Amino acid sequence: MGARAARRLGGLSVSGSAGVRSVARILARDDGRGGTSLPVLESDGPLALRRTRAGGSEARVMLVGAMSGPLGGDHFTVQARVEEGARLSVGSAAATIALPGQAKGEAHYDVRLEVADHAELHWLPEQLISAHGSDLYVATRVELAATARLALREEQVLGRSGEEPGRLTSRLTVRVADRMVLDQELACGPGAPGGWDGPAVLAGHRAVGQLVVVRPEFAAEPVPARSLGEGAALMPLAGPAALVTAVAPDALRLRRLLDEALASLG
Repeated sequence: MGARAARRLGGLSVSGSAGVRSVARILARDDGRGGTSLPVLESDGPLALRRTRAGGSEARVMLVGAMSGPLGGDHFTVQARVEEGARLSVGSAAATIALPGQAKGEAHYDVRLEVADHAELHWLPEQLISAHGSDLYVATRVELAATARLALREEQVLGRSGEEPGRLTSRLTVRVADRMVLDQELACGPGAPGGWDGPAVLAGHRAVGQLVVVRPEFAAEPVPARSLGEGAALMPLAGPAALVTAVAPDALRLRRLLDEALASLG
């Protein structure tokens, strides 16, 4: 039985070239007692959401991959909204691995995040690994109110150990109070525009990541641009936000760079 035909969960089964469509939704709300409730926690197919032990006023959710993927032709979507006064932290149980599939065409993974005034979101998933032969487009769009707070981490690893990568295109946009503060796209792997592996982009590294931190106080006191050691740099954005970009030879070193950057920002 092929990989595509074998993908079954509950009443969902997939065959042929249609690909899987899966949506996960999270809604976090101030519970009025100093904590955060989760009135909406819905997922299906390859995406499974699990509530974990809360920390103080913060609700915590883990994204668990219930099936393999995304494979060619799949379209996964994760939506999270944090309402006024709520605090939410979202992580993932393991790395996401983009794999080739029987279906032709690009796979898509969309992340849509909304954070209201005086609300806070920590979006800290594990890395995305682009396996040989895969073709994945990742689009992350974040909409923040003027007094919202955010810590968002993205980590991408090109190929498994000793393996050439697939094609991976990633776009991240962040808007604060309807103002665009970040809009960037990176394409890597076979078929990507020339130079992606050159000195101006990855410089031969196979792990790349970024950390976006948004805090209202950055509007009055912007974070100064500085180097964070070999392979990492911190830059202020046009608004109450800062961006850390890092490249590394492997996922372990990349995580260390981004963790140190987040700690340096308090």
